Amino acid sequence: MTNIPPPAEELRLLDAELRHLDARRAVLLRRREWLVHVLRTASAQRSVPGAGQMPPVWPVAPGAAAPRTEATAPGVQNVLLLLGGILLTVAAIAFTLVGWGHLGITGRALVLAAVTLAAVSAPVWLLRRGLGSTAEAVAALGMALTVLDAYALHEVAFDGSGGLGYAAAASAVLSAAWAAYGAAADLLVPRSDAGSPTRPDRARAGACPALRLPLPCAVVTAQVPLLLWALAVDAGPHTLTAVLLVTAAADTVVALRPAHAPVRIVGLVGACVAGALGVLSAGWLCWSAAAPAAAARGAVLLLLAAAIALAAARYAPKPEVALCASLAAGLCLVAGAGGVLRAWLPGEWTVPGCLALGIALLTAVRTPLPRPMRQGLVGASLVVQGLAVLWTLPLVAGTLLGPVALIERPWSGTPLDIRDAVFQDAAWPSYATPAPLVLAAVAGVLALAERRAVRRPVSGMGALVLAWAAVVVTPVVLELPCGAGLVADGAVVVVTLGVAEWARRGTGGPSAPALTALVLALVTSVTLALVSLATEAGTITVLLALAALFGVASTRAGLVAFTAPAALAHATALACTAGASAGLRPEHTALLVLVVPAVAALVAARAARAGRSAATVPVEAAGAAAALLALTLAVTDLPVLASVLALCGVVTAGTALRPERRRAGHAAAALFLLAAWVRLAAWEVTTPEAYTLPVSVAALAVGHLRRRRDPSVSSWTAHGAGLSVTLVPSLLAMWGDPHWLRPLLLGTAALAVTLVGARFRLQAPLVLGGGTLALVALHELAPYIAQVVGVLPRWAPPALAGLVLLALGATYEQRLRDARRLREALGRLH
Repeated sequence: MTNIPPPAEELRLLDAELRHLDARRAVLLRRREWLVHVLRTASAQRSVPGAGQMPPVWPVAPGAAAPRTEATAPGVQNVLLLLGGILLTVAAIAFTLVGWGHLGITGRALVLAAVTLAAVSAPVWLLRRGLGSTAEAVAALGMALTVLDAYALHEVAFDGSGGLGYAAAASAVLSAAWAAYGAAADLLVPRSDAGSPTRPDRARAGACPALRLPLPCAVVTAQVPLLLWALAVDAGPHTLTAVLLVTAAADTVVALRPAHAPVRIVGLVGACVAGALGVLSAGWLCWSAAAPAAAARGAVLLLLAAAIALAAARYAPKPEVALCASLAAGLCLVAGAGGVLRAWLPGEWTVPGCLALGIALLTAVRTPLPRPMRQGLVGASLVVQGLAVLWTLPLVAGTLLGPVALIERPWSGTPLDIRDAVFQDAAWPSYATPAPLVLAAVAGVLALAERRAVRRPVSGMGALVLAWAAVVVTPVVLELPCGAGLVADGAVVVVTLGVAEWARRGTGGPSAPALTALVLALVTSVTLALVSLATEAGTITVLLALAALFGVASTRAGLVAFTAPAALAHATALACTAGASAGLRPEHTALLVLVVPAVAALVAARAARAGRSAATVPVEAAGAAAALLALTLAVTDLPVLASVLALCGVVTAGTALRPERRRAGHAAAALFLLAAWVRLAAWEVTTPEAYTLPVSVAALAVGHLRRRRDPSVSSWTAHGAGLSVTLVPSLLAMWGDPHWLRPLLLGTAALAVTLVGARFRLQAPLVLGGGTLALVALHELAPYIAQVVGVLPRWAPPALAGLVLLALGATYEQRLRDARRLREALGRLH
């Protein structure tokens, strides 16, 4: 058997082992710091010529950090080489542009040619000796000198030629020369001498060249020859656009070939910039053309851009690049064909034509193209469809928001048609005729995508929203009569509610499609109610139908949380409309509106009993909003406002009968109190006790019942608020009351409160009653004190105050003891 030590001994052993481990860890950490210091010192000595002595066996300060260098040796070298190259280039420019007068033509040419030849030859010699950075700097200087040579050649031999033409030829020659120079450096310098690894695959395509600058600079220079040539021959906009696209095609070839990374990056940037400029120019030429032939020429340029993008997508090495290129190709195809359609078709049918072309791009899904290209073309189709939907938004927004203007002039008369009712104060968009077809087409595409399980449930929700928008704007586009438009909107409300119930049943609960349909139904109902404001009969009929419809829909368990508040809202509007139709004043209409909070309380109680807790809070919120509207309507008539407050209190008290709504009793009490105060104000009662005594009686009764139920409750919590509500306002009123009745009654009440507090040993009644009694006595003695003060000489009050202070100072310790005893006595009270 293993001898297991007792717990105390085992704990001692564990502590000893932990101490040994901590000591060993400290030794290892010091050793690690020393090794780091040794390595840093050795690295610094290798970078300094002649420094070869070894560090000491153990550092003098093991915990001290090694000195940190602020710049690395390669960084310093590159900065020096860059500055040297810049200075030499500036000197060459100054010599070329300023110093011509000191030498003849032959001397100038020979000097600049000799310097250029030396500058372009030196990098090969430097590379063979392993000086790569210096070779790059000298090569950059040589390329800058070639530019100056081209300028000098123009000044000497081609002074009479055009500047743009010569610049085009010179840039082409320089681009070819720099490319050949970079290739020649690779051939003349062995790969191992150039700093490249000597692995078997070092010569593969895309390896780092001997000189890094010539090839990227050649690609950059190659961007301008064609453009400068086109400008030199005064080419038209179509030729300039074609030149940009051809340049973009050449850059695309450079970006796709397996070259050095900087070359591919420069080619990619050049392709994007030139291609974007060419596409924008071609699009402007195509869409601004007045004749079909001119539009077709612009469309050909867009087709060329699309072909370049498709070729780039086909041979792109990364899927992301292929997707973006095919997306751009699809948009170019649609833009070119759309520009031609714009020249052939009426203006309002341009967008539907482009939409048809965009939908046709979806056929790429069935083609054998690579997956990234198919995704890009589908993305282009989605972009076109999205832009088409945005084109219809002004019409949809005007249809939904236009009837809001009828709130300012309700029952102004039957409009000519539904368009006149909706767009009475807004401009009718002239292009709106095919808008329903656009919305329906996109809705159909999304519905087909949802059926094939693509982006569920987002595609289904989008199809539902767009189909709803198409149906809503159709009556306005067709200029249906006002009654027919109202019926159509009502049918939309019924259908969307049916779709919401069907979607809820299909998922077994509230889902995103069901909620979307419910929101659409609510929005349509609001628009329908606003449009119906044109006529009195139409308003009452529509509001009654909507309230009944949403009330019936509230019988479905999954919809009641939305439909019941909607029914109450429409019922509230119906009550206001009925009051206005009957010629009632707003404060009398408020009594009709109070029917809605009462119904809301009954519906909420029924929903709570049926277990539909999700519908309780929305229904109660709708009822509270209706009650607030009733109070707002009745605020101008105090007697009616008091009645409304009392009825609201009754409804709230009924709600408080439910066990989970007990706290509503506080709101009911507050409403009853406000009703009483408003009624007293209506009777022009100014006595504060008439307002405060009912509150005090109720508060004291509640506090008494609470203390009986829980004797540990403090008297301040139970009775403090109830006593203060009456005593404090009465004291404030007493100081401005010249009569004797209020001080007598207040003093009597304060004496009774004090005696009750002393009898039952309660702190709050004793302190509040005693303080009030003292203030009442002071109020009664104030005239006499004023008379005495008036008789006494002016020096008497200061002298009396000094005597009091002296007496207090003489018995300071005894006074403190008495005050402490008084505090302890009060503390022992409850």
